[in-house]
Amino acid sequence: MLFKQFIWTWCYGIKRCLCLIRSDCPGTESEAAGKSSSCQGCPNQKICASGATTAPDPAIAEIGVKMSTVKHKILVLSGKGGVGKSTFSAHLAHALAGDSTKEVALLDVDICGPSIPRIMGVEGEQVHQSGSGWSPVYVEDNLAVMSIGFLLSSPDDAVIWRGPKKNGMIKQFLRDVDWGELDYLVVDTPPGTSDEHLSLVQYLSATHVDGAVIVTTPQEVALQDVRKEIRFCQKVKLPIIGVVENMSGFVCPKCKNTSQIFPPTSGGAERMCADLDLRLLGKVPLDPRIARSCDEGKSFLTEVPDSPAAKVYQSIVQSIQDYCSNRAKEEQSNT
Repeated sequence: MLFKQFIWTWCYGIKRCLCLIRSDCPGTESEAAGKSSSCQGCPNQKICASGATTAPDPAIAEIGVKMSTVKHKILVLSGKGGVGKSTFSAHLAHALAGDSTKEVALLDVDICGPSIPRIMGVEGEQVHQSGSGWSPVYVEDNLAVMSIGFLLSSPDDAVIWRGPKKNGMIKQFLRDVDWGELDYLVVDTPPGTSDEHLSLVQYLSATHVDGAVIVTTPQEVALQDVRKEIRFCQKVKLPIIGVVENMSGFVCPKCKNTSQIFPPTSGGAERMCADLDLRLLGKVPLDPRIARSCDEGKSFLTEVPDSPAAKVYQSIVQSIQDYCSNRAKEEQSNT
């Protein structure tokens, strides 16, 4: 039975991956799956038409119950690697936890490249298991972290896993970690639009997700992949909170002039947001002290609070908090 469930989950993930590429696909959960004219010629037509994709994964309901104690869930996404998703996720968590009345957690689902333990200054810590599940690692009294990095014997160990094992790990993070009562859960994701992202959306489908923050850098080579991530969010009906342009120019600490290290040849995130009707949350300037604080496991926001980058971070975080608050009020008024 376990083997059968394993194979079903693996096939389900592959089918969703292939179908999401097609802009005219009705979707694997649709009654028209495998039956509409757009399905002609699709290699998954017979499988979708058979109704095999409608069988629910029992873990979805379990995760829904577990996540019911988390008020706000924020995913940090980008189709491009190296744009600073983990850095932004870490500082978003630090900023939210700056309010001592709020309980915050940071979940790292970058299975093959878990950098959050180092950035948060908890590298080498171990996860303990109790009767209520895995206990996350605490950076502060109100800031918890979970990452596969805590389960490796060495930070240099390579995680060489195929999709199904990655999906199983994400399922355990969402279902088996003792998160407790949380005000915010920030989820740091890897680049792309594949297994990890599909698993997150699938497993969180029974619970409320506030939305995604899309991180990019100004150059067109990054924006090309970011547009794919935006398309992914639209396809799976994941709300987009807004876009953050990272490494947006370098502010000289002496003359205060700004130099474009990554020139926005196609207009940068600002032009992309205008074209796609998305909100630009802010432009974070390039500051070498951000990288140094990440290497040292410290919060840049507390180390250099008066820097231009820190002020932009604070403005972005405030916008995200306002978005979550307004969304919660809208949902309450509709019930």
